[in-house]
Amino acid sequence: MTYDLWYWDGITGRGEFVRLALEAGGIPYRERAREPGATERTLIDDMQSPRAHPPFAPPYLVAGKMTLGQTANILYFLGEKHGLAPDSLEGRLWVNQLQLTIADMVTEAHDTHHPISADDYYEDQKEAAVQRARGFRDERIPKFLGYFERVLTGPDAWLAGGERWTYVDLSLFHLVDGLLYAFPKRMGTVASHYPNVMALHARVAQLPVLQPYFSSDRRLAFGDGIFRQYRELDAA
Repeated sequence: MTYDLWYWDGITGRGEFVRLALEAGGIPYRERAREPGATERTLIDDMQSPRAHPPFAPPYLVAGKMTLGQTANILYFLGEKHGLAPDSLEGRLWVNQLQLTIADMVTEAHDTHHPISADDYYEDQKEAAVQRARGFRDERIPKFLGYFERVLTGPDAWLAGGERWTYVDLSLFHLVDGLLYAFPKRMGTVASHYPNVMALHARVAQLPVLQPYFSSDRRLAFGDGIFRQYRELDAA
């Protein structure tokens, strides 16, 4: 089966977590909003089309007659169906729990530059963003990365504890990649405190199954998505 992945064109965003799993798993998919002739209206029209289980927002995955929304939900499905998660129910729930924790941090990272309203421009809430970013840098980055550092048992460990990566390792890679882009000064200061996390980031970056994707135009650069680089929001 070839899946249809729907997400905003030109933005890494939450869609990248799903892309990484599809690409690393060698799973056939089409990114429908990036096909020739597609526009933002194409995505909106599809999202609002009648279906039994409509998605609230992108990303969503169409798998035959099923439509799956929410990043963690999509990854749970792909993990079980395509061997990207542990075989046991306990293991699958564990990586889902970790994925949901990543989702919490992703939301907080987004809110550093849109602390008041996602519908208003960053420039209209810059003062609040500076304050929100300070708390994120000083308190939340250490809290979240410290947690994942504790989960990892060593520099060669994967989050699920097995001998092979799961989808949540790919997601932690993208989370760290986003933090390195948006907060380079802060990450330059604290990265050494989380050697296991940074080792995992480096190992995912070198996975042979991901090299064709990393070198292709399918992989989008950071920009106007969740992770944004504003100099005034970053500090060591």
